[in-house]
Amino acid sequence: MYEQVSHSLLNDILNRIKPEISSQDLRHFYTRLGANFYAIHSLFEKLYGCRPDFNEQAQRLVETMARQYIKRPQQLRDLDLEREKDYNWFLSQKWVGMALYCKGFAGNLQDLRGHLNYFNELGVNLVHIMPIMRCPEGKSDGGYAVSDFRELDPEVGSLDDLNELASDMRQREILLVLDVVVNHTSNNHYWAEQARQGDPKYQDYYYTFENRNVPDMFEQSMPEIFPETSPGNFTWDEEMGRWVMTVFNDYQWDLNYSNPAVFIEMLNIILFWANQGADILRLDAVAFLWKKIGSTCQNEREAHLILQLLKDCCQVTAPGVVFIAEAIVAPVEMIKYFGEDAVIAKECEIAYNATFMALMWDAVATKNARLLNQGIKSLPVKLERATWLNYIRCHDDIGLGFDDRDILLCDYEPLKHRKFLIDYFTGQFEDSHARGLPFGQNHKTGDARISGSLASLVGLEYALEQEDDQGIDDAIKLILLLHGMILSFGGIPLLYYGDAIGTLNDDSYRDDPHKQGDTRWVHRPSIDWDNAARRNTPGTVEYKVFSALKKMIAVRKEIHVFADFNNRELLDAENPHLFVFGRYNIQQPAERVLVVGNFSNRPQHLELTDIGSWGVPYGQFVDLIRGERPDFFKESLVIPSYGYYWLSDRP
Repeated sequence: MYEQVSHSLLNDILNRIKPEISSQDLRHFYTRLGANFYAIHSLFEKLYGCRPDFNEQAQRLVETMARQYIKRPQQLRDLDLEREKDYNWFLSQKWVGMALYCKGFAGNLQDLRGHLNYFNELGVNLVHIMPIMRCPEGKSDGGYAVSDFRELDPEVGSLDDLNELASDMRQREILLVLDVVVNHTSNNHYWAEQARQGDPKYQDYYYTFENRNVPDMFEQSMPEIFPETSPGNFTWDEEMGRWVMTVFNDYQWDLNYSNPAVFIEMLNIILFWANQGADILRLDAVAFLWKKIGSTCQNEREAHLILQLLKDCCQVTAPGVVFIAEAIVAPVEMIKYFGEDAVIAKECEIAYNATFMALMWDAVATKNARLLNQGIKSLPVKLERATWLNYIRCHDDIGLGFDDRDILLCDYEPLKHRKFLIDYFTGQFEDSHARGLPFGQNHKTGDARISGSLASLVGLEYALEQEDDQGIDDAIKLILLLHGMILSFGGIPLLYYGDAIGTLNDDSYRDDPHKQGDTRWVHRPSIDWDNAARRNTPGTVEYKVFSALKKMIAVRKEIHVFADFNNRELLDAENPHLFVFGRYNIQQPAERVLVVGNFSNRPQHLELTDIGSWGVPYGQFVDLIRGERPDFFKESLVIPSYGYYWLSDRP
């Protein structure tokens, strides 16, 4: 869009641009900059237009984008051009992801290169390597307290190691996902150290105050993220002699995005990692980017403007890179992180479907899908060119952030129901064999979140200890049922490392003084590759889980209706134990798959007349996973305990 003020500013910027930049071949850069500059200028002005140095900062912004474009390897520039033509590439059903800690999965980046065959064997072609940037020992928050945004943890490897890994992954057509922690730094980051020494430039990179007046005003409306381990939102720094905002932990200082220098620094870092070969960048804690007195300091309008501006700038320099929003918030807020355009995601193309994850865990505990069905009805429709990450387990805890209205509609009392879930997954409930641990307990409210590996939470650890063959089979069925749901629901399924081989809780964290206070480390295991080799030995737990998932993934990739184009219909089944939905091909409506999941430990039936046009005459359905007709009794579909079907009438 042509607009005189913004284009006049752009002309001034380009006339002043430094010779070492203007002398380069910037043809594609200038084309994209011209196309996006009106939006960039509008957003930058909304955020920073009142500042006297606005034009100077706008100059820095454009030069930062240009320098990173110049540094962008030709192979990645070529990939940008391909993805600009195939702009829906990330919506394809062929993508199946896995999130992992490099140290836990393999040791270091070189070792990870040696295990790439594991991904090819399973069918995973998108790998999220959890944070690998330099962090202080003992105060790393699992990699999210970064002390240098451009250096790797030396135990993990070097930038050369990462570039070699990225190259190998590209040859195998495996996407690389990396983290950028955009909300905060470690308190021993260079910026924090300079602030601590009294440098006003770097003190303005953070929220620092000489007394408690302003912090106390903030605290009146700000919730506590970790009330037991890190109460409050401000920490006194003795050396600096100032209070500093620390929303997460006292060693993580929140960045001040009302300062444009901070925005430009973080954009530069994002583009730096894009140039290291990342196909997707996960932006951590995006809901917290803007702080405002009198608010919760989450989900503010300006946080969305920052993300829109980051996206527009990235589209100029590295348009083939997409963003994941790490925002574990209510569905009505979560959907906003895609952007507010009617079609195109203008903030982050991908977001975590934490609601679906939590609802599935509720179904596991209650053995029915009542809240799951109700909660999914409340999940807003996403933009057409955006998609969910659907997951069962991740590095973090399991929160129980269901909407109270949905709980009430299922005839549960919210507080009692959450207490039941906490008791169930921590093994306190009489009929539970789950081996979870509480995390983030708030003794004032009784609230808590849950830690634990997938296998241990569904009872596999208990069943193995008891040598209970039926219990082992049930746990494996639950593992496969849950994966059957995320692989078919719509979006990118994200497996968690270890889950494909039934990895149990790892209690060794209790012996590490830096980890023993954080129960989340119980589900951040170190993979025993001798045990992992049992995935090739028939009859073992590892084989039963791995081989079934391998087949499920292969089938998913062949089924076009599993691509994510808002082509899912939730179906009301009269049976409360069943979760039923249909997937269809928008271009070819006759191409459909009916997905049925039974969360009960007893066989259930589905009356085909209950699901309208999705019910087909008896005998025409074929289960795509097993390649055979499902069981019927009379004209009711029979679903085994903890069973699932992907059904088609066009095998």
